[in-house]
Amino acid sequence: MSSVMMNRTWLGAAGALILGGVQGNLLAQEPTKDDKKDDVVELEKYVAEDEVEDNLNMMPTEPVKSVFGFDKTILETPRSVTSISSEMLQRYDITDIDDLVALTPGSFTQSFFGVAGSLEVRGTPGETYFRGVRRIDNPGNYPTPIGATDRIDIVRGPASPIYGPSKIGGYLNFIPKSARAESGQYLEKPVGEMSFTGGQYGKRILRGEVGGPTTWVGKQVGYYLYAEIENSDSYYNNTQTDQTILQSSFNVELSDQSRIEFGGMYHEYDGNQVAGWNRVTQDLIDNGTYITGSPAGLDANGDGSIAPNEVPSTLGAFNPQTQSDIDPINALVNPGIAKLDGNNVLVAPDDTLQDDVLTLYFDYFYDLNNGAKITNKMFYESLENLNENAYGFSQFADTWAVEDQLIFAFSADHADWFHADYQLSPSIRYTSFEHGGDFFFEYFDRRDLTGPSTAIDRRLLATRSDGVFYSNHNTGSYTDYGLSLLTDMTFARKLHVLLGGRYDILDMNSHNRNDSLNNTNLKASDTVDGLSWTASLSYDLPYGLKPYVTASEQKTVIAGQGGELDPTDIRDGNAFGGSDLREVGVKGSFWDGRLYTSLAWFNQERTDRNAQNTVTNNTTESEGIEFEFRLLATDRLTFTGAYTNLEVINKTAEENGSQFSFLGVEDLPNIDPTSFFGGAVLGFVSNDNFQRAGIPENIYSLYATYDFGGPLEGFNGMLGATRVSSVYSGFSNSVKLPAYTLVNAGLGYKGKHWSASARVKNVLNEKYFRSNFPDLFGSVIVLPELPRTYEFTLAYKF
Repeated sequence: MSSVMMNRTWLGAAGALILGGVQGNLLAQEPTKDDKKDDVVELEKYVAEDEVEDNLNMMPTEPVKSVFGFDKTILETPRSVTSISSEMLQRYDITDIDDLVALTPGSFTQSFFGVAGSLEVRGTPGETYFRGVRRIDNPGNYPTPIGATDRIDIVRGPASPIYGPSKIGGYLNFIPKSARAESGQYLEKPVGEMSFTGGQYGKRILRGEVGGPTTWVGKQVGYYLYAEIENSDSYYNNTQTDQTILQSSFNVELSDQSRIEFGGMYHEYDGNQVAGWNRVTQDLIDNGTYITGSPAGLDANGDGSIAPNEVPSTLGAFNPQTQSDIDPINALVNPGIAKLDGNNVLVAPDDTLQDDVLTLYFDYFYDLNNGAKITNKMFYESLENLNENAYGFSQFADTWAVEDQLIFAFSADHADWFHADYQLSPSIRYTSFEHGGDFFFEYFDRRDLTGPSTAIDRRLLATRSDGVFYSNHNTGSYTDYGLSLLTDMTFARKLHVLLGGRYDILDMNSHNRNDSLNNTNLKASDTVDGLSWTASLSYDLPYGLKPYVTASEQKTVIAGQGGELDPTDIRDGNAFGGSDLREVGVKGSFWDGRLYTSLAWFNQERTDRNAQNTVTNNTTESEGIEFEFRLLATDRLTFTGAYTNLEVINKTAEENGSQFSFLGVEDLPNIDPTSFFGGAVLGFVSNDNFQRAGIPENIYSLYATYDFGGPLEGFNGMLGATRVSSVYSGFSNSVKLPAYTLVNAGLGYKGKHWSASARVKNVLNEKYFRSNFPDLFGSVIVLPELPRTYEFTLAYKF
């Protein structure tokens, strides 16, 4: 029996006992009138007789449209979903997507060169949505601005067909702080907040927000404005963050039946990627022992960089078997050993990651007299990206997308026992891209991390020299024409059937430019179509239990790091793939709405083996179980917990028997590592079960918060821990990263106007690592994570 099956068995039994025990307690109680009438306890924001209040908005009671588009709470939604409020983000000190694992099962995210861009969901790259519309791909172009969020919804599994083609893993729906404009409209006067966050390693963030009512040409208007400026240093050498985030949102009541919402976000980011440690060995992970030394220089013209024409053909090797397969030019000339600190990483002083992202929206809402609604959502986003790393990778992206969704929503009572909600939505999305990637000459191991970057390891990059060609330089566009229909039917007020379908026509073209080393001047265009669908069945059992089953098949666009399409994928019919999901779960609300639980088993798979992108959309099969709970224990004490058991199989590697990869020291036990650090050693590797590396099989988390009373009224505290099982750093399973327990704590005060908080991450100063792009680079680089860190925030509300 596999470990996934074993864990599924015991967790299923435990879940049944827990739910059964809760149900037993409820059965022993006299049912209320509502129980007798509806035979179900509805999950709602409930204030019990002992005045237990949900001050953190942690119970999933609000309608969440980001899953299917209907006004269904998470309890009523037949999918595995987690929603995190802004109050929880602040109390639990969630500052980037890597922190979400504390509250969200299935959300552990590997390192994408140290940049927390897109969330990984169920072990595969996910997507980011902005107010329910898909954003341009961001695997690691810039960190997703969690601090500028009013609420986050994490949906596991592919999106509903009504939202268009999507990835198999899942997505994060980003509700910006400016979404408060709708409530701001009805305030009697403007309200706002100013705050400053400081911390270890020179962390400095200034935030300000204000919202309120106004009028415009006689119409009521609500507005909300948000700004964030950061200028922070880092634990890692040669690393810093400078960013500016601006948001605005406006809500205008045009009439009793119509209104508009419009606004946007501008994000300017200036930082760098962090590849982590190079020259990875098991001894380095276990004891910090690092192999030092430098190879002979290759900078023949003395300009301080290694140009492609200065690279000898014998640099590096492919599938070497013996020492004689390695040319002496790859050897270190002065090898030795040293102890390496976690902050000494593969970053040069002039490495850079720069982004300008502009996001705009304009939505129109019209309510018909018969209860039907018409919504038109317009969305625009542009991305300008520059990424340069001295070890040999650079890219630029200039991409923009515009989308329009027209949604007709209406309801009907076909009989006393049958109610149905419907949505019909035609949509169009156009994406234009230009993307250049320079990655054919990446030499991670030439740099000795005990010293600075020099001409020995510094590559001349295509983004810095017209004389250096890109590996790929693509320009093109694609247009998606879609039509979707979704219905949510309720029979006898207990049985719910949700059905949906979508038909897409994708018109694509891409051109690999003349300055490309790969497929020079290749042009391709094609028009493809595909059908996506979803079907869910759920039932309202007595005493708050809601079992469900969901099946879905979804199309996905195979786009790259800058949202580009590769002309070879278009030519070969591999730019439009498919995936399927099977999910069975049960959700529950107990103890007068003070306890929420969710348990789910899933299997999801990318079904088109050839349609993949190793960076953004790999071909995998994921299977596992997810459990979470939220408990309002008293009016002051709350608990949250999450558990994930996950196995991810690389299906392409399974079919081929191996996978292409960079080879590291532990992959070549018969070859002296000091003989090949001057180049890049490539080859095909395998493992026993083709399991994707870097994804923990088991993750547990438990957190508690407490609001003090009496003389400490206004003070609050947080304490929690996440346990992560050991993983292999790369697909070859040659280097193992240890299991770890991450403990976080915080103490805060909240008054009428002033508030303050202090937080400590990694309280026990645990030494731990995160796999860095394990499918390709996991054997040669790894990211040492942060030691114990602290930060504080001081805020004033008006």
